[in-house]
Amino acid sequence: MGAILTLQGLTRFFGGLAAVMDLSFEVQAGEILSLIGPNGAGKTTVFNLITGTLLPTRGKVFFQDREISGSRPYETTARGVARTFQTTALFYDEAVVDNLIVGYRCRTRMGLWDALLRTGRSREDERRCRRKAEEILEFIDLKERGSELARNIPQESQKRLAIGLALVTEPKLLLLDEPMGGLAEEENVGMMALIQKVRTRGISVVLIEHKMKIVMNISDRIVVLNYGQKIAEGSPTEVGRNSAVIEAYLGAGYVKT
Repeated sequence: MGAILTLQGLTRFFGGLAAVMDLSFEVQAGEILSLIGPNGAGKTTVFNLITGTLLPTRGKVFFQDREISGSRPYETTARGVARTFQTTALFYDEAVVDNLIVGYRCRTRMGLWDALLRTGRSREDERRCRRKAEEILEFIDLKERGSELARNIPQESQKRLAIGLALVTEPKLLLLDEPMGGLAEEENVGMMALIQKVRTRGISVVLIEHKMKIVMNISDRIVVLNYGQKIAEGSPTEVGRNSAVIEAYLGAGYVKT
């Protein structure tokens, strides 16, 4: 099906420190690719460069064969790239369903005057937002919690809602930054199932995750970073047998599969 995302020589300096250096890889349409490496390897910086939160020092990012290097975050979202964050970012004092309604506003046509004058367009957009929010609520298995405040639902549900907030923007590519951080093992299983279900919607996924059992089970391919540079790329089996990856990240006690 071809690449949906392409990074070419992506580099980002902070002062004299290279957080990401000459990084190139592709994400194929419909695949789950994991981006792994030690803390400080540059993984979240890569997400920030893809989404426009940071500008690259040099190098290019292409999404669906169109260069998006340096695009503003809202422009990247409008083109079909969505993300979650390590620290769950929600509207905590709003109901779960209202979080999703707000998230879908980027796909509506309503302007300021429509909202103030309660035009037919504004009423139709509100109905669309409600329908979309309810669809995503069901998809992420939070339908029964729709009326609860986001701050009052369990952490695992908040993680699901964060994914829902990204999905409601109707992305073609979803970037997940440690979606299983802080979750118990049984919760990880449910989150893995949700990520795999996301793929059934035709959405490609790039996953940052430290839990290697999950990474090895869910990924089609893996890219490994160390000190901002790519040290390996391949299938879970290939990466698990790579001596440089074992030395830099997996550790000498890692059992090759």
